[in-house]
Amino acid sequence: MAKEILSENNIQLNVSLNNKEEAIRYTGGILVDNGYVNASYVDKMLEREELTSTFMGNNVAIPHGTEDAKDQVIETGLSVVTVPDGVDFGDENIVKILIGIAGKGDDHLEVLSNIAIVLSEEENIQKIVDATSKEEIIRIFEEVN
Repeated sequence: MAKEILSENNIQLNVSLNNKEEAIRYTGGILVDNGYVNASYVDKMLEREELTSTFMGNNVAIPHGTEDAKDQVIETGLSVVTVPDGVDFGDENIVKILIGIAGKGDDHLEVLSNIAIVLSEEENIQKIVDATSKEEIIRIFEEVN
């Protein structure tokens, strides 16, 4: 049976992170720890960030691997990390929500589309930052489908 794309194990609330690299390693580490990706995928997430920022605006970043990292993905999955105090992604871009993505095959396109729908509502962004339980985060993402 396939793993859930987003489970409580993939969510960390109220984390304090010092910089962009630490934030990406933390977000990717959740995907590694829960068996969605090989450890080397995290390096590909950092490589992607050097190519182009995964900062999306509205205090959100969506770190993910480079195109050639697909063979490092075991299962499609998401990690969600809230950083209420924010972490600097450079150029005064402060991130309070990190969503790590690992997409098997073309799954990442559908996953990105669902994330975009959730995050297009600014009130959802605030709900995610303010969430006091992992269940709340899952509910916000499930309401899209």
